[in-house]
Amino acid sequence: MSESQTAMPVKNQISMPIKARLHVGTAISLRGLRTEVKRVDGLNAKIAVFLTNIVGSMWCAYAFAIIAFFGLPAALRPGGEGIISWIAQTFLQLVLLSVIMVGQNVQAGAGDIRAQHTYDDTVEILDRLDVHTAGGIKDLADRIDRLDAKISDTGSIS
Repeated sequence: MSESQTAMPVKNQISMPIKARLHVGTAISLRGLRTEVKRVDGLNAKIAVFLTNIVGSMWCAYAFAIIAFFGLPAALRPGGEGIISWIAQTFLQLVLLSVIMVGQNVQAGAGDIRAQHTYDDTVEILDRLDVHTAGGIKDLADRIDRLDAKISDTGSIS
């Protein structure tokens, strides 16, 4: 194999972790949101993409948490809905919706990166095994043929 082929290791599957910083910006990117909405066809799909991008942000989770905390005093009063009901029906459902959506987006991004690394590694391995490329099986077969010829000529390997 050539030196360039042996010096090039297969890419490592481990990469930098995906962060949620895109989901916790100072403002929701209207340009990015507009691009996402333009990618889909149909009014219902456009509304769904718009709302998913808005609700699936950490800023929306923070806003929902603030809204939920406005209802806490009423839940704590005697005769109110109660703290357990408030936690289950208001806080968890309202706030965790956005947090789960952000988490799914982060995990999807990490999965996309892993898939790209797997694809790149597969292409590199197939390239190294290709009989028509330098450093592939053809180079190995040629070396074996030379060794075989050397053994036949001299009777031993030196």
